[in-house]
Amino acid sequence: MTVPIIHVDTFVENGLRGNAAAVCALSGPADVSWMQSIAHELNVSETAFFYHGTNGFNLRWFSPRVEVDLCGHGTLAVAHVLRQQGYFTGQPAVHFSTRSGPLTARLQGERIELDFPSLPQHETAPPLALRKALGVPLKYVGTDGQDYLVELDSEDTVRSLRLDFDVLSTIEARAIIVTSVASSAEYDVVSRVFAPRLGIDEDPVTGSAHCCLGPFWMAKLRKKELIAYQASARGGVLRLRMNGERVYLSGKAVTVSSSTVESFSATR
Repeated sequence: MTVPIIHVDTFVENGLRGNAAAVCALSGPADVSWMQSIAHELNVSETAFFYHGTNGFNLRWFSPRVEVDLCGHGTLAVAHVLRQQGYFTGQPAVHFSTRSGPLTARLQGERIELDFPSLPQHETAPPLALRKALGVPLKYVGTDGQDYLVELDSEDTVRSLRLDFDVLSTIEARAIIVTSVASSAEYDVVSRVFAPRLGIDEDPVTGSAHCCLGPFWMAKLRKKELIAYQASARGGVLRLRMNGERVYLSGKAVTVSSSTVESFSATR
């Protein structure tokens, strides 16, 4: 028995850029060790596994190393696949049950908008290892208990960072998000995201990081909507808005390829 896998590039504007995700459509619950082995084998930043549930779909995400609680680009990739399969026809939204609670995807023209939880930060003293790994002055450091959000002085500083990943990997955090105001009128803010503890030195585009970046920058810039650019080598664009304690992330996606994988022990 085989399981279909679809390779999707997410948060893309033109061409094959953004963040790659692998999407596995399952017939039902699967063995966790099998899903982790598949994610390790495929070696993209996230592999998303989904199947029909009682109210929409059950959805889980795995990095090459661990299962994660929240993943924006993996969710966008699944919603894109469902769109191509005609699932949105006759209904405005797709609902997902996840480790981070219920999530929703809606069509927004060529884009798909994701309804995610807001993850506001509170200011904190940066650990010495963070200062050492980044090697540049830090304007602000915040945390939500899982990630560090670090504001730097300029887009040039964000783009030119050369990190010490040996030091960075010693920091007890899921990810390090570095950000600044954008220097051009095309975007409002820029960022980069590093997650060596998840097996991802630099993530190309990180939807979940913008659950922190959205509330931080909307309050700081006094804007209700933002256009954000994640300045990795591949790069990606996200449009952000908020409503109460929810962050809405929208972006485009493209299918790159499809294949199959042997299911082996793909059962509970």
